[in-house]
Amino acid sequence: MAIDRTDISNEDERYMRMALSLAKKATGWTSPNPLVGAVIVKDGRIVGKGYHRKAGERHAEIHALNEAGHLARGATLYVNLEPCCHHGRTPPCTERVIAAGISRVVAAMEDPNPLVAGKGVKALKEAGIRVDLNVLRDEAMALNGIFIKYITTGRPFVTLKAAATMDGKISTWTGDSKWITGETARAYVHRLRLRHDAVMVGIGTVLKDNPHLACRLRNGKVKQPIRIVVDSKARTPPDANVIKGPTEARTIVAVTQAAPPDRIDRLSRAGAQVLVLEDDRGRVDMVNLAEELGRRGITSVLLEGGGDLNASAIAAGIVDKVMVFMAPKIAGGSMAPTFVEGPGVEFIKDAIALTSPKIRRFGEDILLEAYFKKPSDVNVMKA
Repeated sequence: MAIDRTDISNEDERYMRMALSLAKKATGWTSPNPLVGAVIVKDGRIVGKGYHRKAGERHAEIHALNEAGHLARGATLYVNLEPCCHHGRTPPCTERVIAAGISRVVAAMEDPNPLVAGKGVKALKEAGIRVDLNVLRDEAMALNGIFIKYITTGRPFVTLKAAATMDGKISTWTGDSKWITGETARAYVHRLRLRHDAVMVGIGTVLKDNPHLACRLRNGKVKQPIRIVVDSKARTPPDANVIKGPTEARTIVAVTQAAPPDRIDRLSRAGAQVLVLEDDRGRVDMVNLAEELGRRGITSVLLEGGGDLNASAIAAGIVDKVMVFMAPKIAGGSMAPTFVEGPGVEFIKDAIALTSPKIRRFGEDILLEAYFKKPSDVNVMKA
């Protein structure tokens, strides 16, 4: 459904950027739905705009149409995702778009949801509405990477986050890690927690640091992520911070069949949801875990694990993105851990090559972020 780029004006791209900016306002609040913004333009003037604020509430197109009122007739609708055409928690947007008399729809991309996937475009065209696709498509896909991964695979989008010194250490050889990065970088991590459905750590992190894994922001509303502990033998203390609070957050502890029943029972009675999963050489099978989380409607996970858990997740092919906050410090020490341990590769030519790298600065620290290309790229990491 590609379009002739000569048909797309600078104005089209400008209004689409507005739609994308509107969509971003709801970051962290729409799961399992995508981030969507909409702008309605008539005779060179914006007459309506809106964005999808939360799952179960009105979609972006409906907010924009309500604001535009009768001015929507003959206007152009800009939206970063193909309008839906199925009944979910809300009625189909295509019906309202058609009824409002919109004459042209410019969409950044097709909806990858099999329930839509081109059907929305088809309905609009059959109603006599001109539809142009793929305007700022790359930007739209990047914005909704979480939704795309989840809706097409049934697995959550996994972001591996680490804080490290310039020589790659996540703690000293004694285990001290507070604090590697500065306040600005640490504050941004709480924004990352808001954007993800869940935060995952391993049992080593729980026993060593006793983290809360809570989202704390100075301004704005906060929703607490689900806390996930990968703990093959169910060693998580029932009074650990990840179990006790905050009360509105739930905790999942992933164990194997080797976990003693009495430990599982104690964790369940303490309020945790215990998942007994397949094992991979004595450890929780990370692929099985990802599939189980997806079945429970968890669309995204922020992995804040230690080097061993990170290596296992990478080897299993479940990691989609890496974000490393690097502080201008050197810890040294051959026994100091790095954020990816495990067996590693034998030759540099076998190292995993990530794609689309970006660099940002947070105070004195820098953030390096990049994406995995495809699961087959990580086979070399398996022991």
